[in-house]
Amino acid sequence: MLHIKSLKEGLDIFKALGSEVRIEIIEALLENRGMNMNELAGRLNISNGALTGHIKKLEECGLVSISNESAGHGNQKKCFVHLDKILVDLDGRADDKNVYQTDIKVGHFSDYKVYPTCGLASGNAIIGEVDDVRYFAHPDRYNADMLWFTQGFVEYMIPNFIPCAQKIDQITISLEICSEAPGVNDIWPSDISFILNGRKIAQWTSPGDFGSVRGVFTPDWWYPNWNQYGLLKILVINKSGTFIDGLQVSDISVKDFNLDYKSVIKFKMEVAEDAAHVGGLTIFGKGFGNYNQDISVRINYSPMNESVERETEH
Repeated sequence: MLHIKSLKEGLDIFKALGSEVRIEIIEALLENRGMNMNELAGRLNISNGALTGHIKKLEECGLVSISNESAGHGNQKKCFVHLDKILVDLDGRADDKNVYQTDIKVGHFSDYKVYPTCGLASGNAIIGEVDDVRYFAHPDRYNADMLWFTQGFVEYMIPNFIPCAQKIDQITISLEICSEAPGVNDIWPSDISFILNGRKIAQWTSPGDFGSVRGVFTPDWWYPNWNQYGLLKILVINKSGTFIDGLQVSDISVKDFNLDYKSVIKFKMEVAEDAAHVGGLTIFGKGFGNYNQDISVRINYSPMNESVERETEH
């Protein structure tokens, strides 16, 4: 998923989508789960030259990705839809004030309990041995840019360096995740719970563990039959409740936690033993997957005495 935080930021994508032909290209790719260039040109009844121009515009803004596949007469370029969702925040400018932002590397978890299949990887190599839980405690795990496990949890301490005498009004967490199957399996559901300071605030069912196409940022040395990319999920908890990708998923609000500048903030992701779909969890950081980001956190805050001042004014 792509989160567009202002209209200007999304201008290239809006221009790319402002064409009936390019809309037809995306619809055809979604319907067939990818097509090579010759198939696509024949489907749309346009020349390969014209198609190349349209594909280039879609690729430049991240809507479409291309991979080279071996065929009987050499390599063929196959096109896929790269983004599953686009979220446009029309009032994104309001978030720029009183915001603390930080990124957490995938390997910087503070607690864990995981079960094989499992493992960690940096941008250069596997860390330790796969399916050996002991390496989740190895010092090299701090270098991990990707991790995976079948069941259990990892928990992160979210740095809280908002100014003194401020309260937390909203926490936004974005990260690229998917299921964990033996090898890869696009249809491998997993119920992933999101837990804040020991309280479950939301659950999302990952549809699968994706590997049919190499991730845009996944390094060349990574194994082709292993997890390649995930889906970008945006989790928000504010005064109105908890939201995933802009849709409210629970009534639990930030007010239920009374968070301020002194608060310890723990964020856990878990695939519970008793979940309906125990399909594991894979977390992608920078250098892996399709989004080239770590676990990104934004904290909106305001003065602790603001509400008192408003009541006094009235």
